[in-house]
Formats: sequence, structure tokens, C-alpha cells
Amino acid sequence: MVSASLVAVGDNVVDRYVDRGVMYPGGNAVNVAVHTRRCGARSAYVGAVGTDAAGRAVLDALVAEGVDTRLVRVVDGANAYAEVRVVEGNRVFGHGDPGVSRVTLTQADLAAVAAADITHTGECSMVEDQLADLALAARRLSFDFSERPWPYLEKYARHAQVAIRSCPGATPEEAAEEAKRLQELGPSFVAVTIGAEGAVLLDRGGLAYARPEPAPVVDTLGAGDAFIARLLLGVAAEEDLQHLAQEATAYATSTCASFGAFGYETAIEATSTPLDPNQQGAYRS
Repeated sequence: MVSASLVAVGDNVVDRYVDRGVMYPGGNAVNVAVHTRRCGARSAYVGAVGTDAAGRAVLDALVAEGVDTRLVRVVDGANAYAEVRVVEGNRVFGHGDPGVSRVTLTQADLAAVAAADITHTGECSMVEDQLADLALAARRLSFDFSERPWPYLEKYARHAQVAIRSCPGATPEEAAEEAKRLQELGPSFVAVTIGAEGAVLLDRGGLAYARPEPAPVVDTLGAGDAFIARLLLGVAAEEDLQHLAQEATAYATSTCASFGAFGYETAIEATSTPLDPNQQGAYRS
């Protein structure tokens, strides 16, 4: 596989597992950046973290994983969070707060986007009002639409070359129809995930479906983002579509064997030295 570079833009959170009293760094953009690194490619994260312990947890994890954090803002205030419970292995989200995570893209951000092979963002990143600028700068823009209603897709899908859609409970045949419908809105490459049943991929050359092999499931949180990371590297490398479907679903499944999106467990009530907004590797907003 050809090594690509990826810039992930937008959301981050700490996922608070309220029943266990612990939290993990996460968020779609952060998770994709981390899993891109774990798959062997270069990645950078553009976003904002708070000056609290949660913000430190996110930034420290990014640094530990080798993600480029030079365009991370450290903003005075509370980091974004989401409350999570695990029910029979599946993550169930409760209350959350975006904290300081909303960002206004700068020329430096757009320059980093322009230099990367792929840029990824999604429906939780709150950049819809800047999506046209992001699409104009990016060589190839990926967008995670998750389970958003169809009018949302009709409004924003035209900006993306790669579109990811989640349709839990759908059959492979239904997912294929959804992929074709989404492709008609503009994206040349579409992935539709259907939970434990796998995923359907569609490009201009054809359709592929893969179902993951049975494996132990502890927590599904972040599995979809792991799928996206592996998917995007395969898109950049122009991998065979069926091979890519199998590899991306297998990689996503492998991440379900432990809690959190990618580890780094911390007690929710843990105290730590607040982040310095002027620290090296991040800048103040």
C-alpha cells in the first residue's frame, strides 16, 4: 500500500464511560488521524482542545501516537465530551457538550489541507459553513455523514469526493442502493457501513461488499472511524475494491476488542496540570 498523508479536521471529545468512571480521547477526526498513523501513514489533526484535564488527555494522546499537532488550538475552557455506556458491546451515547471544539479555519490550516493527499472531516465537526473552502483547498475531501437525514446529504455531499454513510440494520442490498443514491449527489467513492454485517463500497468502476469475520467484541466505539482511516489509505493507493472492503472491515473489527476508540484510559475525576495555551506543538486561539 502506498503511504499517503491525511489531515483530519474538526471534532474531538473525551468519551466519558460513566458506569466505569473513566474517559478516553476520541472524536471522529481525532480517531481517523490516530488510526491513519497506526496504519503506517502520516497524519495531522486540525482542531481545538480545552485547557482542562480532558483537553490534555486528547492532546497528549495525539502526540504519543505521532500525529502532527502543530495546528491544534489550545483554547481556554472545557474540552468537548460525550457520555457513553456500553450495552452488550455496543456504545450508546448520552449527554454531551461541544466545549471549545468549534474552529474557524485559517490560511495555515488550508495550506496544510492543500499539501495532504486526503482531508477528512464529518458531520460532528461543525465546519459545514466552511466546507466549500475546505473542498476547494483539498486534493481529495472525505466526509463522514454517519446517520444524518437525507436532506443533509443533499446539501453537503457535492463537496466530497469520498462519502461515508452509516445504515445500521440495512441489508447489503439496501446498502448498495443507498451507495448508488449517494453517489448520484457527486462523490465518486462511497462507503456504506451496516454494523456487524460489514460494509458496501462503490466507486465508478463497480461495487464490493465485505462482512467481517466473527471476533470478540468488547466495545464498538470508534470502529467506524478505524474503518474510515483504513478505507482512505486504500482509496489513495487505488487498492482493489474488494480487497479494500475486506481489509477495512477487518481492521475496524480488530479495534472492538478493547474499551475506547484507541485506548489511553484516564479516570474521569483525575486531576492534572492544565494545558498551557502557549505550549509547543499547539497555538492559542
